[in-house]
Amino acid sequence: MGKTLAEKIFDSHLRDEPFPGTKVLNIDRVLCHEITTPVAIADLVWRGKDRVFDRTSIKAVIDHVTPAKDSKTATQAKILRDWARRHDIPDFFDVGHNGVCHALFPEKGFIHPGHTVIMGDSHTCTHGAFGAFAAGVGTTDLEVGILKGVCAFREPATIRVNLDGVLPTGVFAKDVILYVISRLGVNGATDKVIEFRGGVVDQMSMEARMTLCNMAIEAGGTSGVCMPDKVTVDYLWPFIENDYVGKEAALAAFSKWCSDDDANYVEVMDVDVSSLEPQVTYGYKPDCVKPVSEMAGTPVDQVYIGTCTNGRIEDLRQAAEVLRGRQVAATVRGIVSPATPKIFNDALADGIIQVFMDSGFCVTNPTCGACLGMSNGVLAEGEVCASTSNRNFNGRMGKGGMVHLMSPATAAATAITGVITDARTL
Repeated sequence: MGKTLAEKIFDSHLRDEPFPGTKVLNIDRVLCHEITTPVAIADLVWRGKDRVFDRTSIKAVIDHVTPAKDSKTATQAKILRDWARRHDIPDFFDVGHNGVCHALFPEKGFIHPGHTVIMGDSHTCTHGAFGAFAAGVGTTDLEVGILKGVCAFREPATIRVNLDGVLPTGVFAKDVILYVISRLGVNGATDKVIEFRGGVVDQMSMEARMTLCNMAIEAGGTSGVCMPDKVTVDYLWPFIENDYVGKEAALAAFSKWCSDDDANYVEVMDVDVSSLEPQVTYGYKPDCVKPVSEMAGTPVDQVYIGTCTNGRIEDLRQAAEVLRGRQVAATVRGIVSPATPKIFNDALADGIIQVFMDSGFCVTNPTCGACLGMSNGVLAEGEVCASTSNRNFNGRMGKGGMVHLMSPATAAATAITGVITDARTL
């Protein structure tokens, strides 16, 4: 019997199996940000274990509230900043050089096929787009990862999702993953890996694949993964070109992580995207999803474009195509946050920032702040936001606020009309 990508990574990284089914893995990347890591740092200091297993394998960023909005968030940032300096961590990204973690770290070339990756952040599953096993963990696991470079998991079974057909014009990766979550349900992939396969995935950019994997957690998944291929090699080539004689050699090396044809899956879901509409959430769970045609006309107060799901340059380009030459509705405030400084600079060079500003959007620095209701776009009670983020939990972007998740194109169209709108109708 063949093995899945996740099984291959578990086998290659196994340090110990102290109890049947509990596997302690060597970790390649421990990612840290200023919201969850300071708690781990404080506990390690208290225990007299203020050490790191490998300063080059730890990557840290201040990204959730940046710049700090009050003394509390300033203190959180200071704890992470002081810790990074204390241990001479080379890949620490402070204000001015920072960005949304799950966009910044791949952009820096830190994530490779076959890697194991942990972070105290549920959307760490984003990095599975590179053919890695990436998972969000709790404080204790994060502490052990920082100190020893290991983490314990129960080996997850894998659900295979085959995405075939041809994506219609105006339908994007965000629409696909929202539809998949609506089919799986918020608990449908609990303790499992979601493996995205098929011709549609093969044609996707790395940015689109990261969008798919980013929301695997919203179906309960431990991680979402894509098979490493030529697209992966091309994306990583500036960072790996000295490690391989050529791209074909890199592809051959990466291919060993791909799932075998006879691998075992606990479930296989086939999705033909050819007739898929843009998708929009309703209610307060990510599996509450309807076609945009059924949500059209719903008024919104704010439109937010950004986050680790849809704040990359490809996403901003999709939104700008809809916004170009048009104005944000007088009843709506539009906010856009490019996910990293590089993305911001690329958007400037492309004229995209100008498109957003001309249409009436507020352009902010890279930050996670609005997504979890901490800064740069918090909702008032009773307000409604059309967002390209990944969670529509009750109060997610502000107490008493409602969030409708959608693609950047749908969000841009909604900003123009003031109500949820299919961008294809403009």
